[in-house]
Amino acid sequence: MHIIVNIGKREKEKISKKYFSKMAKTKIALIQMKMSSEQQKNINTAIKRIKEASKKKAKIICLPELFSSNYFCQEEKHSNFNLAEKIPGKTTSIFSLLAKKLKIILLVPIFEKKTSGIYHNSCIVINEKGKIIGKYRKMHIPDDPQYYEKFYFTPGDLGFKSFKTNYGNLGTLICWDQWFPEAARLTSLLGAEILFYPTAIGWHPSEKRKYGKSQLDSWISVQRSHAIANGVYVAAVNRVGTEKRGSKKLEFWGNSIIFDPSGNIIARAKQGEKTLICDIDFKKVENVRRHWPFFRDRRIDYYKGILNNPKDA
Repeated sequence: MHIIVNIGKREKEKISKKYFSKMAKTKIALIQMKMSSEQQKNINTAIKRIKEASKKKAKIICLPELFSSNYFCQEEKHSNFNLAEKIPGKTTSIFSLLAKKLKIILLVPIFEKKTSGIYHNSCIVINEKGKIIGKYRKMHIPDDPQYYEKFYFTPGDLGFKSFKTNYGNLGTLICWDQWFPEAARLTSLLGAEILFYPTAIGWHPSEKRKYGKSQLDSWISVQRSHAIANGVYVAAVNRVGTEKRGSKKLEFWGNSIIFDPSGNIIARAKQGEKTLICDIDFKKVENVRRHWPFFRDRRIDYYKGILNNPKDA
C-alpha cells in the first residue's frame, strides 16, 4: 500500500525548518587578538577581523575573553569597574548590527554590569538576525597572582547553557571554566556540540623558563580531554601579547586551538595575531558518540559524592 501525502510549498518549508534547520556542516572562526589600552581600537580591530572571517565563509565567530580592553585583572583597582557595561548596551548593539549585516553567529565576551556593585564576566550569543539569544556568566572565578578576578566578578548565576542556532548547537564557557570537567559535561548534556572557551591566559615572565612548557601543555591537554570525554568539538580562543599594569606584566600565550570530537587538533595558532577558520562536521559528533558511548555508560546513581567537598586528610 502506498500513502501519498500532498503538501504545499509553505507546509514543506515549515517542516524543513522544524526538523532540518541545523546544518550538517558549518565553518567557525576564532579571532586571536592583541589588545590595546583603547577600548574603541579593540572593538574596531574585532569588527575588521570578523568581516575578514565572514568573507571566508565563517558562520560562527568567537572573540577572546574581555576582548575590548587590556587584561585589567592584573591589579585591584576600583576605577576599572568603569569599563563594565549593561547588556544590552553599546558594545552589544554594535555587534548585533554586525551579525545581522553579515548573517553570522557572534560570541561576544562582555565585562557586564548587572546592577550597582554586581559585575560579571559574561559572553553573549547573537544570532544571524542580530538578536541576543542567550548569555553566559562565568561560573568559576580565579584568584591567582595577577589574575585577581574575584575582586571584579561575581560568580555566574545563570548556570550552564547550550544555545540552538541555525548553524549548530553551541555552548560557551569562559577561561578558568576550562579546568573543570563538570562544566564541559553539563554543557554537553544540555545539547552543545561545540564548546567555545573565550580565554585570557598567559605566563608570568619570571616563571616562563621553568614552567612555561608544562603550563601550556596542561592547558591544551585538559581541553582535549573535554572533547574526547563528551564527544564534542572544543574551540578555545586566547589573546596574545605582553600586557603591563604598573610594574606587573603577563605574556599571553595565544595558541588558540580547535579539537574534533575524537580529540584531534584540527586547527591551532601560535603566538601571533591569527584568525583560525575551520570546518565543523556535526555528523562526527554522532559518529563518535556511537562508538565511544560515554554518555550511555555513566553511573549517575553513584555520582552523588561529587557534590561533596574533599574530606580532611
